[in-house]
Amino acid sequence: MTKAVIDQLKEKMGASVEALKRDLTKIRTGRATLSLLDGIKVNAYGSQMTLEQVGGLTIPESNMIAIKPWDPQLLPAIEKAILASDLGLTPASDGNVVRLTIPALTGERRKELVKQVKKLGEEYKVAIRNIRRDANESLKKMKKDKDISEDDMFRLQEEAQKVTDGFIGQIDEIVSGKEKEVMAV
Repeated sequence: MTKAVIDQLKEKMGASVEALKRDLTKIRTGRATLSLLDGIKVNAYGSQMTLEQVGGLTIPESNMIAIKPWDPQLLPAIEKAILASDLGLTPASDGNVVRLTIPALTGERRKELVKQVKKLGEEYKVAIRNIRRDANESLKKMKKDKDISEDDMFRLQEEAQKVTDGFIGQIDEIVSGKEKEVMAV
């Protein structure tokens, strides 16, 4: 029973770290990555489809994404979907392929993005601490219900703190790596 509390704590914290990684891939760094296009839906054949479903996505250059639609009639719909997204990129089409050029980031924009990365990291640290708090409350309830002794509760709370410190360290490493990526010219 007590091991389950720690296992559940690790599972939830691991999921938070994975969610942070996913969220950070959506922050533009001046380099082309296909994850920038995640979540963009194209109105095709009467339904909303992802870009991967309507065409092939490639990165021909470090600052460019090319989208070659399976059906050339979808070019205007793809362009419209990209313009409607919050990417801030203008698509260029030659009739066969839609190209997105990722502009180089200015120093000021890089600093803004670093702030955004740090803020996101802090939000996930708070989420990790909330998971720890919930686990500690579960342990206190178990002690109150006489399922575990007071010594066991303190030992498990200590273990929960060590797990928390480990995951917060992971978040710091991930955020630091993303900051370096954003600041790299």
